[in-house]
Amino acid sequence: MKPELEITDQSVKRRSLAIAVTRIAFGLVWAIDAYFKWQPAFANNFVSYLQETYDGQPAIIQAWLNLWIKFVSINPHLFARLVALGETSIAIGLLLGLFSNLTYAAGSLLSIVIWAVPEGFRGPYTAGATDIGTGIIYVFGFLGLFLLSAGLYYGLDKVLKTKLGSWSFLSSGSAEN
Repeated sequence: MKPELEITDQSVKRRSLAIAVTRIAFGLVWAIDAYFKWQPAFANNFVSYLQETYDGQPAIIQAWLNLWIKFVSINPHLFARLVALGETSIAIGLLLGLFSNLTYAAGSLLSIVIWAVPEGFRGPYTAGATDIGTGIIYVFGFLGLFLLSAGLYYGLDKVLKTKLGSWSFLSSGSAEN
């Protein structure tokens, strides 16, 4: 017979800290990426990043990418700044555990867009393809943080949740926490 797992205050604290550290580490990844997006080279080469993905893709994906290339070409600097602003906002939300549900939704959406456009769905569509890209994997990272209510652990959501009233759905966890 196996002894039952004993849940102690110490084990709860370790788990809480581990969840917070995971969320914050993910936030650091996004902060570093956001820093690079604010560099002039990103805005100056924004359309070319999309064009690089175009070559070697099946016709249907080339059509999809061509749509985005034409759309972004209207004002590439604006789109580059919107991406930088989005990544910065996600990084802040993750680092501070602030409006976590909103952060996870925005992060998932931006990750899907990154996977679908500059990564070109990164599927096994060409000879030698070795992975499916990072964007889709990030979606599952955000889903995990959402399911863990990660913003409640050493984050501002714990304080804000009860003060947001009808807007409390933007933060992690339930109002009782």
